[in-house]
Amino acid sequence: MSARTTQPREQHDRDAAFEREALPWLDDVYRFAYSLTRDESDAEDVVQDTFLRAYRSWHTYLPGSDCRRWLFTICRNVFLRSRERVRPTVDLDSADIDAAAVGRSYRDAMERGLDDLMAVLDLGPAIERALASVPEPFRSTLIIVDVEDQSYESAAEILGVPIGTVRSRLFRGRRLMQEQLIAHASDAGLRDAWRGSARLAAR
Repeated sequence: MSARTTQPREQHDRDAAFEREALPWLDDVYRFAYSLTRDESDAEDVVQDTFLRAYRSWHTYLPGSDCRRWLFTICRNVFLRSRERVRPTVDLDSADIDAAAVGRSYRDAMERGLDDLMAVLDLGPAIERALASVPEPFRSTLIIVDVEDQSYESAAEILGVPIGTVRSRLFRGRRLMQEQLIAHASDAGLRDAWRGSARLAAR
């Protein structure tokens, strides 16, 4: 068999494997990209670059492994590179959020009754805005674990960090989300309305 015959066959096998294992995750990768970019056009660009890079690097993919996780890793790297000069990220050193201060704010909200208020509000849009406002690297960790329902181990592999770092980022990211949601409830003037309803219900 000549080299000319072998090369097209190898290319065909490569294309077939890529189509079989990678392309079915296109929608998942787009959803992940959109949750990172918050923009349809930017998400499409990230997805296109992700699958282009995945195709070029297909020889590095281990057949039968978690292709979705592999694509998510590429997608996040593409996103971070695309935002290096556009959107500043928060370094871990400078983003060491004062957990005590955030905790105090949350406890204050609980004393004002906002914890129960959160349980009865339709916070879908507020959650999306809060997530979009969380800085990197916390937002990516929240999206991978809380939105995409990946395990801590998977998140650690996608992000290229230890599991302990994943847990730390989740803690801080979730606290930041709480801050945003509490602010949303207060700014919307819903605290007084909730208290009024509670008083009526108690009669």
